[in-house]
Amino acid sequence: MPVASLLPFTVTPNRKSASPTSFRLTEKFILLLVFSGFITLCFGAIFFLPDSSKLLSGVFFRSSSVEAETRAGTVSDTSTGTGKDEKILTHKPRPREKAAKMAMPCCAALEKRKRKLEMMQFSWDNYKRYAWGSNELRPVSKQGHSSNLFGSLKGATIVDALDTLYIMEMYDEFEAATEWVERNLDFNMNAEISVFEVNIRFVGGLLSAYYLSGKEVFRRKAVELGEKLLPAFKTPTGIPWALLNLKSGIGRNWPWASGGSSILAEYGTLHLEFMHLSALSGRPVFAEKVMNIRKVLNRLDKPQGLYPNYLNPNSGQWGQHHVSVGGLGDSFYEYLLKAWLMSDKTDEEGKKLYYDALQAIEKNLIRKSSGGLTYIAEWKGGLLEHKMGHLTCFAGGMIALGADGAPDDKTGHQMELAAEITRTCHESYTRTSMKLGPEAFRFDGGVEAIATRQNEKYFILRPEVIETYMYMWRFTHDPKYRQWGWEAVQALEKYCRVEGGYSGVRDVYANTPNHDDVQQSFYLAETLKYLYLLFSDDDHLPFEHWVFNTEAHPLPVIKKQNPEIANQLK
Repeated sequence: MPVASLLPFTVTPNRKSASPTSFRLTEKFILLLVFSGFITLCFGAIFFLPDSSKLLSGVFFRSSSVEAETRAGTVSDTSTGTGKDEKILTHKPRPREKAAKMAMPCCAALEKRKRKLEMMQFSWDNYKRYAWGSNELRPVSKQGHSSNLFGSLKGATIVDALDTLYIMEMYDEFEAATEWVERNLDFNMNAEISVFEVNIRFVGGLLSAYYLSGKEVFRRKAVELGEKLLPAFKTPTGIPWALLNLKSGIGRNWPWASGGSSILAEYGTLHLEFMHLSALSGRPVFAEKVMNIRKVLNRLDKPQGLYPNYLNPNSGQWGQHHVSVGGLGDSFYEYLLKAWLMSDKTDEEGKKLYYDALQAIEKNLIRKSSGGLTYIAEWKGGLLEHKMGHLTCFAGGMIALGADGAPDDKTGHQMELAAEITRTCHESYTRTSMKLGPEAFRFDGGVEAIATRQNEKYFILRPEVIETYMYMWRFTHDPKYRQWGWEAVQALEKYCRVEGGYSGVRDVYANTPNHDDVQQSFYLAETLKYLYLLFSDDDHLPFEHWVFNTEAHPLPVIKKQNPEIANQLK
């Protein structure tokens, strides 16, 4: 197009300033300037007002995540388990270029999001190069690694990372992982595994991969593994064993767990996955098993309204009265809330159990230090231990997620509480030399948010603080949460990145890292995914349609549209 045609007036060699035509052109020019100013103001409002990213996506883009209910990830209880790919409600993939444009209007946020892609690519490529098929990677020694949590079961990183690969649109890598699952993921072995870990990583990872991609192999494998886990519930009370031999079906508990007790965070973190197994297989047995756990708990007296970490599966009585919102207890509370959300807010029992538990936690465990930091202590037989674990830092995000449904107009209070806990966890990072958080930190003896014991100073690439930043960003759009997330990225790059991947460190207060030589599978499943979503648009896996299991595997809300199956899942 000629340049002259873009101008608001006509260029002539003998222009007369006083002519009527000249006046009309000037008037048009002024009107055009006014119109241009109006457009500029509109764009400024979209880009710079609070919640501008959501407004921008709503005005200019039709997000694939919210195009329709089926694209948003909700699934109806009308699932029959027939296994036909076309019946699954999938998350619609977006081309990388388009996803980049939709992520945020801010160039800096887009660049930071690209960094998460590069971190994931680096983690995955090194795992594939040095440990393909193994459960995890040793990035310093460049070889495979496995803990006793998985027995001889293989491929934890592959299964755990499936949905992260898909969400980040690393489709070639996703296809390679899918091929491995189809050919090599085998559950027919004489292996003793952790029911909890295998459920959240393997069952959760397979379910999420199925809902995102619609590939039948993931549904089939998830249901097959779920059936392998059912013998764990063969106890007098139905409270499952912690450990299970996949071949013999014989279960037992950890010998150190309060006289052979089952652990609250383990038997209480099966609900989301097992409800989906029933929805996908058409078999109510999975839902029945986890609903029975609630029945057992409802019969028990709770000291001060709290749930002790240990429960004997034979007698149905509490073990030691040790209460923690961190290790041994954490995800039990998370799953009460998320069971209600995942049920399309029809699980009223789950809702009441969650808010009652949170009220007891706030009354008995939540304290404020002399320096003004809010923390969640641990409770041992009525006495408080003023210690908070890195695992406990998920609670900021959990409380924010549940604040909107809080009873008695407590939404604002719970959001304030969530923000205070998040700040405390951020302080545990900033008060270390590496700007990475310790495994646990204390509030006693004049110390605040600092680890005082050597065995609490390590960092193993945990996600909980990043997870809470992501939730807090989604609900408040306060830019400090993205800034804190970016600080964590810089620390990970500086102290945890090695030639062969990412490694945990043994002392976050040291000036130079002493690497533990393990790239945890949850680093790819959780830490990097939450970082990616922290810098993504809000409608990328929106909370109203997706619920994340405790390993960050997104599962769709179950719509109660079929009365018959709805009754089976109650």
